[in-house]
Amino acid sequence: MRPIPALIALLLAACIPWGATAQPALRFEDTLAQRVQACASCHGQQGRARPDGYYPRIAGKPAGYLYNQLKHFQTGQRQHALMARMVDPLSDAYLWEIAHHFASLDLPHAPALPARAPAAVLQRGEQLALRGDASRQVPACTACHGAALTGVQPAAPGLLGLPPDYINAQLGAWHNGTRKAQAPDCMATIARRLPAEDVAAVSAWLAAQPVPLSAAPAASTGIPAPLECGSFTPPVAPASVKAVRP
Repeated sequence: MRPIPALIALLLAACIPWGATAQPALRFEDTLAQRVQACASCHGQQGRARPDGYYPRIAGKPAGYLYNQLKHFQTGQRQHALMARMVDPLSDAYLWEIAHHFASLDLPHAPALPARAPAAVLQRGEQLALRGDASRQVPACTACHGAALTGVQPAAPGLLGLPPDYINAQLGAWHNGTRKAQAPDCMATIARRLPAEDVAAVSAWLAAQPVPLSAAPAASTGIPAPLECGSFTPPVAPASVKAVRP
């Protein structure tokens, strides 16, 4: 990835008409923030994304969660052709740096989208998110993702500020086995217990919730985990990881 800034400079230079007045040379600083600009095309500048788009916000997510997802794209546990191509040549240490870079960004969230589902659907979504459904053995989202649904360290992501279609698609991917996490895969278990209408309901309700001003992941849930979950195991830093570059 290091030669990319120099390549961009050469391409820009080639676009200057012959005989045009010389312009000051553009300066490219070899920083991690610059090297992850490729992420902005889908996840928005600084990983902030857009709630009316499809791709998720990655700024401020727990570093352990982001690292796990980058590794899952490498291993095929998550399937997305572009992400797989981007991360395939990268070392574990580099993925660790990328994860910590985005996790360190404390940036404002965009306003939530207006609810676009009927009141009864949103009421069902609220029940699933805050109280779960004991009859289906489905725990509340808050049991793992925090009372404020802003995530829990080190590896449970926040669920607010995400597009409804993205949430819906990920639950569907867990249901049909095209997304997997570290065993035991608790999200796959939960997704398979939810009928399609419940997936749509909880997706719609979560997407319509405002994000609190303090949206940092919680240190812990303060309660026992409702299911055994491999995702709760914090990733181990690669032996070769260096201090995160500026």
